[in-house]
Amino acid sequence: MEARIPAYVDALCQEIAWMGASGGKRMAVLTVFFGGGTPTLLSPDQVERILSTCRRNFSLMADAEISMEANPGTVSLESLRRLRTAGVNRLSYGMQSAHPADLRLLERIHDTFDVIRAVTWARQAGFDNLSLDLIFGLPFQSLERWRQTLETALGLHPEHLSLYALTVEHGTPFQAWARRGLVPLPDDDLAADMYDAASERLAQAGYFQYEISNWACERNGKILSCRHNLQYWRNLPYLGLGAGAHGYIAGHRTINVAAIPAYIERCRTMPADDAFPAGPATIQAQPIDRWTEIQETMMTGLRLTAEGVLADAFKARFGISLERVFGGEIDRLIQQGLLEWAGEPRALRLSLRGRLLGNAVFRQFVGSEKPADLGI
Repeated sequence: MEARIPAYVDALCQEIAWMGASGGKRMAVLTVFFGGGTPTLLSPDQVERILSTCRRNFSLMADAEISMEANPGTVSLESLRRLRTAGVNRLSYGMQSAHPADLRLLERIHDTFDVIRAVTWARQAGFDNLSLDLIFGLPFQSLERWRQTLETALGLHPEHLSLYALTVEHGTPFQAWARRGLVPLPDDDLAADMYDAASERLAQAGYFQYEISNWACERNGKILSCRHNLQYWRNLPYLGLGAGAHGYIAGHRTINVAAIPAYIERCRTMPADDAFPAGPATIQAQPIDRWTEIQETMMTGLRLTAEGVLADAFKARFGISLERVFGGEIDRLIQQGLLEWAGEPRALRLSLRGRLLGNAVFRQFVGSEKPADLGI
């Protein structure tokens, strides 16, 4: 796989150039996110080349957030210094756990020492915006063990923390192990206790919860939220570039071919006569109608625990009020203690109880037929 990286970078730069030339006016770019797999397998020179290609083909803002996901076991002080020089200004480490048994179960190649060293190197390299990813609800993971992981993470003083409950996906080793009785299925009640414990502890430590799974600290009066992910949660446009990438641009959800060889071949040889936003690597460009956009905006916006779905912004975007579209659903969920109206400007958001039952809330706003009397 690593032998294909140079050809993959060539293909990605070709796709960036095609998208920049085909999108009409020069597009402004506020964030760049290198994610999926282990992006730090790219050399700093390759990252710099990709970013330079972005700058030539888009209007990359001077204060753009440029994030990179990294496995703590695959970085060095020198590589981090060069990434910082190339323009990467935010790192997201997949710490996952501070316990060796958890990391073995997750088949991670790093240990806690690697995490501590990677964080130390990141600071020495000049990174002042650092995120750690943690997983809870793991088989055999006790509440106390989870608390120890939290304390280890907090001791590293990251600006941002992402906490995710384990989900057993189809076709994963966890599913196979659970079917054979080798590991227990996630305990929802214990996972809820872990989530509550984390919420309380992070608040004590001065972190602000801005999304169901994400916390950030404050600097100079600003919460250091992940600006890139806010674009998703506000259901705003973004380009998905690279193998297997998903995007939402020009009213379409786009999906790129996932296989690396196919992606390279498409970007190298496919005639660039596709209509934007479908590019040379796009295998699906699905138009999103107004009703679907409204439903998706509710589903993603309600993940924002403090901001929620702003009533005025919703009306300005869709020309109709929240209550007019979803009055019945909103009233019912408020009566059940899962939603609340709050803030100024006025916003609909999850209650504390609703954060534990978010998926049940989201389902109330998606998958229904468009009401005939709304005129949208």
